[in-house]
Amino acid sequence: MKQQHRGVRLMNKAELIAAVSQNSGLAAPEVRRVLDAVLDTVSSALRDGAEVRLVGFGTFSKLYRPAGLARNPRTGETVRRPAMHTARFRAGDGLKRSLN
Repeated sequence: MKQQHRGVRLMNKAELIAAVSQNSGLAAPEVRRVLDAVLDTVSSALRDGAEVRLVGFGTFSKLYRPAGLARNPRTGETVRRPAMHTARFRAGDGLKRSLN
């Protein structure tokens, strides 16, 4: 994790795969296939309107954002934001405890 954004270390997908590979003893290509399958499955479930609950970790859900006004942070210009669906993640108790 060498990259930083606003003083926070970033872990990219390749680094996550390497860490999981090291912690699990599985080969990196196998971890990559599993991670891709998990992410595809979560995305598909959200697209279909389901919630994905990982007890102790958190919940992924689909959220509707109505159209409205937003501000371009670079220019300060007010722009119209279209209605859209987005994903929400709420951390579970186990994850919250592990961070504190």
